[in-house]
Amino acid sequence: MGMVPRSVSAWCYAALLAVLALAPFLFEWMEQPFYLDLLSRGLILAIAVISLNLILGYGGMVSLGHAAYIGIGAYCVGIPAYYDLYNGWLHLALALGVSGLFALVTGAVSLRTKGVYFIMITMAFSQMVYFIFLSLEEYGADDGLVIYARSEFPEWMSMDGATSLYYWIFILMLLSLFLINRLVHARFGRVIVGSKFNEPRMQALGFDTYRYRLACYVISAMLCSLAGMLLGNFAGFISPDMISWARSGELIFMVIIGGVASIFGPLIGTLAFVVLEEGLSAITVYWHLIFGIMLVALVLFGKGGIHGWLSMLDRKRVEHD
Repeated sequence: MGMVPRSVSAWCYAALLAVLALAPFLFEWMEQPFYLDLLSRGLILAIAVISLNLILGYGGMVSLGHAAYIGIGAYCVGIPAYYDLYNGWLHLALALGVSGLFALVTGAVSLRTKGVYFIMITMAFSQMVYFIFLSLEEYGADDGLVIYARSEFPEWMSMDGATSLYYWIFILMLLSLFLINRLVHARFGRVIVGSKFNEPRMQALGFDTYRYRLACYVISAMLCSLAGMLLGNFAGFISPDMISWARSGELIFMVIIGGVASIFGPLIGTLAFVVLEEGLSAITVYWHLIFGIMLVALVLFGKGGIHGWLSMLDRKRVEHD
């Protein structure tokens, strides 16, 4: 009995993960392959949002350039594929290595600033990456680049087929949740959270907060590049548009919708965002206006996002018991 979740939120998250694990079979039974593609896209974005929540939610680092790492991960698939290099391990190593190096260099500069200056400098670096890819005529420039085949792995790890790719995405999403959970509950995470609220005190305790925050920034970037690698394989097409600052803004909204500084908040926030976007766009061409109003209302009146609402139900249950 001790292993059974007692809180409303725990039951909801367990049910959500169970549904996600069975989704390919459910959609095949319903003969609705489109929804599997929609869910695959949602989980790819969820990995990016989970990575952003590490620096934004737990570290207080509001980055308006996080989409750059999605682009870097995607182009680390697209550019080798352009030269008929489809080795998946190569794509994975390039995505992690290039994003990690770029984050290390830009983070070393960005983390010397705080507040609005940090926001603006991360956006500036992101726009720099955007214009670099925009200027690469060899790789399609603003027309984008088509990827004709997916990254190649051993047969038992193959990405071929919608279901195989979905489970790649699902497993990496689970690993992302596990990694963030372990990090934030370790001493590393406590230093990051402590630096968010009172950095001078953490420094007085002997912690080099700058190095901790830089390490956190690099980990977040490398995790986000995995989302880019998966997106390149999923879409079969990449372009500089996926790097724009507006995309980074959408990632921030997804964090807020789900619940800042919560483990499962980014996942449910991303899925809610994708479902609302798809549903409203099917109803009216003016869906952006409706969606914008809903987001403003959520920020004003929905403190804590969806996770916050579930936590409120947990507290009411405890009070009732």
